[in-house]
Amino acid sequence: MSSAATPSPVPDSVPVPAGVPSPVLDVRGLTKVYGQGETAVHALRGVGMTVERGDYVAIMGQSGSGKSTLMNILGCLDVPTEGRYLLDGTDVSGLSEQQLSILRNRKIGFIFQSFNLIPRMTALANVELPLAYGGVKAAERRCRALAALDLVGLSDRTGHEPNELSGGQQQRVAVARALATAPSLLLADEPTGNLDSKSTLDVLDVLDRLSASGRTIVLITHEDEVAKRTRRVIRLVDGDIVEDRRQ
Repeated sequence: MSSAATPSPVPDSVPVPAGVPSPVLDVRGLTKVYGQGETAVHALRGVGMTVERGDYVAIMGQSGSGKSTLMNILGCLDVPTEGRYLLDGTDVSGLSEQQLSILRNRKIGFIFQSFNLIPRMTALANVELPLAYGGVKAAERRCRALAALDLVGLSDRTGHEPNELSGGQQQRVAVARALATAPSLLLADEPTGNLDSKSTLDVLDVLDRLSASGRTIVLITHEDEVAKRTRRVIRLVDGDIVEDRRQ
């Protein structure tokens, strides 16, 4: 039997001057066009922004504003029609699907509205999953997963399956899973969209603590009350950034 192919390496980071850390996100002139000719839809129109290490950003916009398209590009789940995107100093343009998959696993922790937990696996096993995909050995996987669950206040729920947890607890497991790989970026897509008010506050409190500890968080939301918890708000309308303010 032939041995498995060696994964393609992720290209080197773009050089920066010594002593100057690169932004976690550096977006330059991103456009995204779906379709052609008169039926073409311009989802993004030359979007540009940077997110420095340790920032806590809300990207807001109504349905059709382009925020979901932007999130998919930031998460390396889609590619722009034009423009340049550097993730933690690495230019992602031209990467193969395999290289993008490696980059996502190493650099991004995803938190989804629908939790995306595996139903028949315990909280601990769910948190270990991205580490397993990344080739981390079993003992280290367990140690890192336990530490992540402790960080979100679920050290007493490690053996519970998703159907034995509340919605808020399931989302905190998802946050722990996102943290386990020690990513450069936490990318949260409407993380409180399926939660009641108390669970929403619990999850936002966790994100606040993570931000205070220096984590870089980009949160996609349409809820003003959620955005108020962040340090910076970027607002999209019809594929353009119309507001970028500190708060």
